[in-house]
Amino acid sequence: MARNLKGTAFCMKYQLPAIERSGGGAIVNCASSAGLRAPANYGAYAAAKGGVIALTRAVAAEGGAKNIRVNSIAIGTIETPAWRGSSESVLQGVRDKNPLGRMGKPEEIAGTILWLCSEAAGFVTGQCISVDGGDGVIAKSLRTVGF
Repeated sequence: MARNLKGTAFCMKYQLPAIERSGGGAIVNCASSAGLRAPANYGAYAAAKGGVIALTRAVAAEGGAKNIRVNSIAIGTIETPAWRGSSESVLQGVRDKNPLGRMGKPEEIAGTILWLCSEAAGFVTGQCISVDGGDGVIAKSLRTVGF
């Protein structure tokens, strides 16, 4: 909770006045697909990331009048050094559970953040965008049962 929720709250507490002084801008908070789905055995993490999503929406509602947009991204399983040392069978299992059949790339997360900070997303605020390759979507369920 301290790192995943309170850390985000404190960052915004100090970012918002500076962004307001500069005439506006955008904040993108990193949540997790766990904050949307709450998987078993991840209660505290899911609650913290769900809190980031809710906090993002609340701050977006307050920041709009000050030309500050606030969004979050729900990040799925990303191919990072944290997976080094995992067996190929574990990695393949993770890939197999994803509708796209792979892990995400850090560049895909960065690209979404860049878009949310750009003028192209100028009318987007208070949203949580899933960047997870479709984890948890109905398409995976349909594929699993043979559709």
